[in-house]
Amino acid sequence: MTDSKRRKGLMAASALLGGVLVLTACSGGDDKASGGGESSQAQSDQAAAKKSSKADITITPKDGSDNASINNSAAVTVSKGTLTGVTMTTADGTAVAGALSADKRTWKPSVQLERSTTYKVAAEAKDSAGLVAHENASFTTVSPANSFIGSFTPEDGSTVGVGMPVSINFDKQITDKAAVQKGITVTSSSGQEVACHWFSTQRMDCRPDDYWKENSTVTLKLALDGVQGASGVYGVQQKTVTFHIGRNQVSYVDAKTKEMRITQDGKTIKTIPISAGSPENKTYNGVMVMSEKFKETRMNGATVGFTDSDGKGEYDIKDVPHAIRLTSSGTFLHGNYWGAKSIFGAVNTSHGCVGLSDTKGADDTSTPAYWMYSHSIVGDVVVISNTGDKTVSPDNGLNGWNLDWSAWKAGSAV
Repeated sequence: MTDSKRRKGLMAASALLGGVLVLTACSGGDDKASGGGESSQAQSDQAAAKKSSKADITITPKDGSDNASINNSAAVTVSKGTLTGVTMTTADGTAVAGALSADKRTWKPSVQLERSTTYKVAAEAKDSAGLVAHENASFTTVSPANSFIGSFTPEDGSTVGVGMPVSINFDKQITDKAAVQKGITVTSSSGQEVACHWFSTQRMDCRPDDYWKENSTVTLKLALDGVQGASGVYGVQQKTVTFHIGRNQVSYVDAKTKEMRITQDGKTIKTIPISAGSPENKTYNGVMVMSEKFKETRMNGATVGFTDSDGKGEYDIKDVPHAIRLTSSGTFLHGNYWGAKSIFGAVNTSHGCVGLSDTKGADDTSTPAYWMYSHSIVGDVVVISNTGDKTVSPDNGLNGWNLDWSAWKAGSAV
């Protein structure tokens, strides 16, 4: 190799080493090589920290969460400071109302959130030195597909008869019945023991051994928020419901004597002649609870299987007066204006309902049907006997009283 070539090779190597040294210096190195860069950065960081707010904001649910609760999971809190501003909006910018605590350390929405909705939260706080801190988060609430709710009866604040059970119908099949049942409590001011019974994966009713004590108050608590009812399906309800039990009214229908005897607190207050189901279309036997009342309603035989050869209903009466539902399958206690007055108390002629004499239009206050309708409330009990038919199924309407106490409690999941 010539001296010229050797000098060129040494220069190239020197240039390469120089590049390595430069790169090494950019990524660290000792203070001398970097000119004190690391120390300067640390000093800058420390200086910035001294100027930062000590207020520490926390937003829940955490940023990016999905399947968040619609009830009380959303909150903004701060330590070492006070909140000076919180905004919560939906993805389209709709503001969500909220309330700040008296000490200005907590903010929560004042309304229930919607399911399947993305919310954005922006919070600001100040520390004792007046330095400002900010925090932002976004989360999405649980979707209908991943949540369940229970529709319940009776309604909050209502007054009902002594036979009214608490009946809850879920919009999803519940596979972990025990978990869901543990999230539901029913208590009475009377101190009566209350047990719950599952009729299916979507219906649970609760009642005491005997009818509710008259003039008592019943409380239903739903603590289902976050309770897993099935794989990937969670409850969203957190609610307390109270209802009042009225006077003790139980009516006894005897299809053999064709008479109904109405009692209050065990004493007979009125007797009314009736016409029950014909021999071809017998009325169910058993204990039945009034679940709905209609001053007038339509009754079409086709809806309950009574059809002619042309497929049309054997009857279609569009203004049946004073109708009180006893079963979900279509058994009613109702007024009858189309039948001869002579049938009541004498002949069973209906398609399974219990008919009382009435007048078309439902405004005649002198009729037995009007009296019965005006003296009845949802939850009153009607006991029907001597019809020649089977006992009504306990899940056909609100009629769980047809199960004895031991059979009822055997349907509990806890």
